[in-house]
Amino acid sequence: MAEAFPIQAATLPDALAGRDVLGRAQTGSGKTLAFGLALLSRLHGGKAQPKQPRALVLVPTRELAMQVADALIPLAKSLGLWCRTAVGGMAFTRQADALARGVDLLIATPGRLSDHVRQGTCRLDAVQFVALDEADQMADMGFLPQVREILDLTPADGQRLLFSATLDGDVERLVKRYLTDPVTHSVAPVTASVTTMDHFLLQVSHEEKQAVITEIGAREGRTIMFVRTKHHVDRLTTRLRSSGVHAGALHGGKTQGQRNRVLADFKDGRTHVLVATDVAARGIHVDDVSLVVHVDPAADHKDYLHRAGRTARAGASGTVVTLVTRDQRRTVRRMTDRAGVKPASATVRPGDEELARITGARTPSGVPVVEQHRAPRQQGGRRGAPGRGRPAFGGRREPANKGGRPQRGNRRPSHTHA
Repeated sequence: MAEAFPIQAATLPDALAGRDVLGRAQTGSGKTLAFGLALLSRLHGGKAQPKQPRALVLVPTRELAMQVADALIPLAKSLGLWCRTAVGGMAFTRQADALARGVDLLIATPGRLSDHVRQGTCRLDAVQFVALDEADQMADMGFLPQVREILDLTPADGQRLLFSATLDGDVERLVKRYLTDPVTHSVAPVTASVTTMDHFLLQVSHEEKQAVITEIGAREGRTIMFVRTKHHVDRLTTRLRSSGVHAGALHGGKTQGQRNRVLADFKDGRTHVLVATDVAARGIHVDDVSLVVHVDPAADHKDYLHRAGRTARAGASGTVVTLVTRDQRRTVRRMTDRAGVKPASATVRPGDEELARITGARTPSGVPVVEQHRAPRQQGGRRGAPGRGRPAFGGRREPANKGGRPQRGNRRPSHTHA
């Protein structure tokens, strides 16, 4: 029998007892089941009225919403409960139809749920149980005004479960305003895990950086490469594919259908490298990612830890590499110090044995990867399952370039939501 993760063992008894719970835990720590099992257990035996969900899970991104739904829908079904999602980039009317039939547990992003409330397709006065997942990421993405509006519409005496990697600043204010005498459980360090991750700073020259990236991309195993902007994601993905590396691009400028297909290809092994921006990759959980590469150094220590957290999940091991040019070394060192990381350093060039030892880099095939056009996946045939459609109103756009100049020549869609 599988053992419970620490966050589950710590929070479940209090959550099942009806207490408000404040949990500090990183992504990949098993907290989805920590709040999910508690909510489903407390909902068991009741019945939802039209347009009035009984429980709510708020998450920062649509990808995380889908992952939470994948984990909880089978459990809800076994209990005779309806669990559905309401996220941007999916058909609004199909979500409204599901809500009209009655949803026990609604998993939603703040922007799309606000749309449903404004349109009258969802009311929150019957929500007795609320879980906020990755509250610090919602704060970083600017969603807290919407989160507060949503919580103000739920019964003040309802149960609230809040999970966050950090419990300071905006998150602390949220806790003080909306949680009543919460039980606090902290099972994650505020800095990076040093037991399951190996961190490296690899100094490269400007001229050889692309060749080094391509050799890393040709390695065996799953790799996520982080860059700052949507334009750079597309450009790097094109270069990798032209060299024979099976790479996919993930950023907020893509439709939800495109994002779903890119993630499915990465999870199924059709592509080995995922090139992504910080915003697009928040909350993504893909098993067995053995290497994270900061192609562009993270903007701050929190972004560094978020990116690093895509590997070494739930006790697995992984490697985190930051590519730095000479002029970036001092800034990156200050950032890793704040993150609680002491990375090993090396200067590397294409073809180096040290580069291969650290990352598994290999010479790419040089045979360009041809784009395969496949029919998009359906979200499943379940009653009221979300479909594809135009993105909704509300919700924040992905920043063009965090900490840098606005992008040029990269038209942003009129609606790009989490």
